[in-house]
Amino acid sequence: MLSFADRLLHFLTTFPVPPALLDEVEAYNPYQDATVASLMTQFNTKYYADNGPRVALFGINPGRFGAGRTGVAFTDPATLAGVCGIPNDLPQHPELSSQFVYRVVAALGGPAAFYQDFYVGSLYPLVLLRHGKNYNYYDSTALTTALEPDIRASLQRQVDELGLIRTAAVCLGRRNGLLFEKLNQELGLFDKIHVLDHPRYLMQYKRRELPLHVARYAEVLMSIIN
Repeated sequence: MLSFADRLLHFLTTFPVPPALLDEVEAYNPYQDATVASLMTQFNTKYYADNGPRVALFGINPGRFGAGRTGVAFTDPATLAGVCGIPNDLPQHPELSSQFVYRVVAALGGPAAFYQDFYVGSLYPLVLLRHGKNYNYYDSTALTTALEPDIRASLQRQVDELGLIRTAAVCLGRRNGLLFEKLNQELGLFDKIHVLDHPRYLMQYKRRELPLHVARYAEVLMSIIN
């Protein structure tokens, strides 16, 4: 049986790029880039080399400076090197979402312990850009409608191919949760979805309350695996 690492690599590298999208939005698959694929493979080999089932945390879609460069969801180059132990020559600009997620990772025992139980991914696994800047699948109603079949396929494939735990999943972002819960009702993938505030939102607007939000994340995650 293929390891979780191998199954994840196959899912990410084979996910199809859609044809031309509306409103000058572009989609690209960063995992097909040689540097990104190398870093992702190193990370997967280190943290996902077994066959164990994992609880999924789903973000929106990857950003160009996080997973778009490292191949690892919510993990910027500085965190990939300094926390995860995967050295790289990429610009070491910290990303807010990565900073929050790795506070949660630290609260749950560090990367080795965290990734033994949890998988962090995205509802839509490809980077979306508009005029060279990050774009979310829900920033345009027309784009959401256009991408919904691909997002549905992405969710189904991740559950089926990765062997995710189906008793519960975690959604990062309230707006993200609207489509996730709708698709989950249609597909019946998870018994329960815990919707939490998005890491970037918390870092931008709730920074003074970060310890409370980190504790809330940790509480929800631990409730699923205990």
